[in-house]
Amino acid sequence: MSDTDSIDIARRRLALALDALEAAAERRREADRGEATLAEQIHALGTDRARLASELDDTTARARALEAATQEVAQRIDNAMATIRGVLEFNE
Repeated sequence: MSDTDSIDIARRRLALALDALEAAAERRREADRGEATLAEQIHALGTDRARLASELDDTTARARALEAATQEVAQRIDNAMATIRGVLEFNE
């Protein structure tokens, strides 16, 4: 094997090695972009979760307030009905 052949073989091996290195670097860049996208999505989900939790707390508080108002109205209706019954019985 001549020196020229050895140099050509070494040059091809170097070119292949550089191509492989470039491909590996591109895969790494893609993986990094994927990680960044995933991190953004996780952050967005966390933000949505916090917003939804806050809305749920607000809605739960409102539901409790409405339940209390409903009970108060029911009690007032019961009292009014008892008063009307009393008046009717008194007039009979």
